Amino acid sequence: MKYYLMTDLEGPALVTRFDQTRDPAPADKAVAMDLLTGELNACIDGILDADPKAEMVAWDGHGSGGINITQFHPRARLIPRGPIAAPYYLDASYDALFFVGQHAMAGTPNAPLCHTYSSRTVEYYKLNGILIGEFGCRAALAGEMGVPTVFISGDDKAILEAQSLIPGIIGAITKEGLGLELAVSLSHQASCQRIRKKAAEAVRSVSQIPPYRLESPYKLEIKVYEGKDISGYLKYPGARKINEQTVLITSSTLSGLPV
Repeated sequence: MKYYLMTDLEGPALVTRFDQTRDPAPADKAVAMDLLTGELNACIDGILDADPKAEMVAWDGHGSGGINITQFHPRARLIPRGPIAAPYYLDASYDALFFVGQHAMAGTPNAPLCHTYSSRTVEYYKLNGILIGEFGCRAALAGEMGVPTVFISGDDKAILEAQSLIPGIIGAITKEGLGLELAVSLSHQASCQRIRKKAAEAVRSVSQIPPYRLESPYKLEIKVYEGKDISGYLKYPGARKINEQTVLITSSTLSGLPV
């Protein structure tokens, strides 16, 4: 079977501060990247435990890069961070989508490093009227192609968010959120062990988890924080300005939206 793995840098165990995820902060960010890469490799090992012939492609989904390419697993392929937009070379040929290192959506109480695409500019996303984050948008993107989202690792609030949209999804909690930059975390070793076990469970559950689907046409409402610029969103086909902070984009496909 064929699996697509999306990654982010805010969800791994022991990553609890924004300065661990942003440039320039080479020492702290390098450690965080090693932690994420270890968790991604554990997820790959878990998939292989359940499906030894698995074909896997991982995408480094963190804005400034989150994967240490020198430590990446030899049994998978990687799309390193670069100029890429939805659908991120995800297509209907994949049997399942996995999320590794995921965080909760912007505004989630006590969710470490929660945000929606940009922690500095975006107040919220609503897709077809549903308050939604990066996980939900990309799970819906996969669902439009008939690909089920079966696994997520990250903080407890991110897992709860995923389970609210996809009740059967397999989750691996790496840390429990206490605040925006505060969490009680597993060790890296314990987190990797949990992720490996749960990823294998997810492979065995693929046939039981339906794709997450929303109805087309899609209506994406984006609100930015006061004083932030919305002009970039107005360049999308089907976009219209609601007010100085809010844009509504209508599209027949999620691939035409900033998700």
